[in-house]
Amino acid sequence: MHIQEIWRYPVKSMGGERVAQIQMDSGGLAGDRKVVVQGPTGRVLTSRMRPGLLGLKGTIDGNGQVRISGHLWNSAEALALVRETAGMNAKLVYTESLERFDILPLLVATDGAIEYMHFDGRRLRPNIVVGGVPGLKERSWPGRDLQLGDTVIHAAQLRARCVMTTYDPDTQEQDLNVLRSIVRELDGVMALDCAVLKGGTIREGDAVKLLSESES
Repeated sequence: MHIQEIWRYPVKSMGGERVAQIQMDSGGLAGDRKVVVQGPTGRVLTSRMRPGLLGLKGTIDGNGQVRISGHLWNSAEALALVRETAGMNAKLVYTESLERFDILPLLVATDGAIEYMHFDGRRLRPNIVVGGVPGLKERSWPGRDLQLGDTVIHAAQLRARCVMTTYDPDTQEQDLNVLRSIVRELDGVMALDCAVLKGGTIREGDAVKLLSESES
């Protein structure tokens, strides 16, 4: 098995960027979900409530600054784009709090499960896609540790999927049959919520190994 893809999402609920290598620590991937969209009460607004956010793209530039569709995240231009889809009272907030993650800091998907379901794996919004996994083997991984290159992560549980999977990552067109198929075929859960046990740098192509209890 190997790391097939690495994705980070600098702005929560927006499109992300694929990277060839990245640092990882207990807070997940470097730069992941560091900016969130808040409503007037301070509640975080996500694409479950504002699916148009998926049409904006979060990136990190060469100076380490978060950008939204090319604009610095704290610029008037970025705020205007966000307010077009999230409402005129929306605001952008930079945060280091781990509460910015819905569950755990890392979501790991596998090529086998994606191929089994026959849809674009980006719908799952994974941080890491592990390649070389036969079929639905990921479903036996909860409670196990995995070594990715020199790092180690813990697969805590399979992720319960939501309406976000129904939106095409390029067109934002909705197809409810995607979520229905996950519920029908996989009891509504797919990909893995993971914690980072040992950080370091990960790279596309790094070997992935499922550890035995004696190795964990």
